[in-house]
Amino acid sequence: MSQLTALLTGAAGGLGSCTARHLHGKGWRVFATDVDDRGLARLEGIDGITPLRMDVTDQASITAAFCQVEGMTEGLDGLVNLAGIIAMGSVIEMDEATLVRVLNVNALGCYRVNRTFLPLVLRRKGRIVNISSEVGWQRGAPFNGAYGMSKHLIEAYSDSLRRELMLLGVRVIKVQPGPMKTEMTRDLAATMDQAIEGSTYFKDVLTRMKRLVVREYDTAHDPMVVARVVTKALTGARPRISYSVRPPVQRVLLERLPVRLADALMKRLLAG
Repeated sequence: MSQLTALLTGAAGGLGSCTARHLHGKGWRVFATDVDDRGLARLEGIDGITPLRMDVTDQASITAAFCQVEGMTEGLDGLVNLAGIIAMGSVIEMDEATLVRVLNVNALGCYRVNRTFLPLVLRRKGRIVNISSEVGWQRGAPFNGAYGMSKHLIEAYSDSLRRELMLLGVRVIKVQPGPMKTEMTRDLAATMDQAIEGSTYFKDVLTRMKRLVVREYDTAHDPMVVARVVTKALTGARPRISYSVRPPVQRVLLERLPVRLADALMKRLLAG
């Protein structure tokens, strides 16, 4: 049997880099793609990992990367969409460019990459893993609407894609991580500062909320948890349709409450 081969987007980030190294340690050949040249440089020189610059918002960049990968491998056993960004702030105040960028990277980027690389996946009857989030199955949270919208899109897109590609022998699997110790959670304080600065109606609420949000990194989990789940999704004989990975218990319980009660509790918390 030939060596298993995977392509990862967002491979220079916390989740992506950890997943690339974990798959490599399991004997996979990994094409690690990202726009972060400095992050990709940290993967240089690792035999079996090929760093490639690819911008998931730019079809020309994706096509160029496809041509490179096609010239180096017979096909892909795994395609893992990890690229993602976050923006905090009210969805009534957020500027359109910021919202569009989050949707473009997190949702449309996944669509573009899957569409472009499908021929290589088909050659090996490989699997596609789309990284969603706990917020993908939760009701929308205040001031995290842009990110939540993008992950709800990933959920709906993945379900449709799964039911289409099963007809071609390709499995599509969702992974829904809770908070992980990555740059995204580490930099939440700065992200909240931007939201506070740009707000007209919610400065006080966002300032109070920041004190809660900045604790997220302290309670977040090691990215290796996600790397192991992705590997399981790619290699398991009977992979699940979706894998929920360490969502905070309090948010899980909040989702089980009637919506009006959950709203009332959230209002009381945010009102201070």
